[in-house]
Amino acid sequence: MNKLTELCQELHNWFETDKFIGTYSVAEGIIASTNPDFKLKEGQFFRIVGSTFDDGVHQNTQKDLAELHDDAWHGAIWPMAIPTAVISLATQIEEWAEKYETAGSEAMSPFASESFAGYSYSKPTNKNGSTTANWTDAFRTQLNRWRKLP
Repeated sequence: MNKLTELCQELHNWFETDKFIGTYSVAEGIIASTNPDFKLKEGQFFRIVGSTFDDGVHQNTQKDLAELHDDAWHGAIWPMAIPTAVISLATQIEEWAEKYETAGSEAMSPFASESFAGYSYSKPTNKNGSTTANWTDAFRTQLNRWRKLP
């Protein structure tokens, strides 16, 4: 699952501009639809709902479409208008997760901070002062701006 999909799920906000319901197929990176109104702009983000393999957020670029699995489904595609600030936030979250949520990171240590032989680190903390366990805690303040009630 890509970070934009996770981020939109966490926010309960898909930034959708429309919802096209119909029967879809993907073959060799091309999306076909039975819905005559279905259209996406070049570079636009969209959400697939109901696919066997590709549910989630994707971008209408040749590279991203080529990564979709060949599939056919009855479901929906939601064109999205994700603000640039949210896309930037997703990139920051990916970088944070790579640093703190990987097996070799200091996040895996049982200590909140540690220092030895000229090396030191401190784990990020949340507003309660406890160490941050995941990106949703670390970015809570930035996320709240875009959050919708479930």
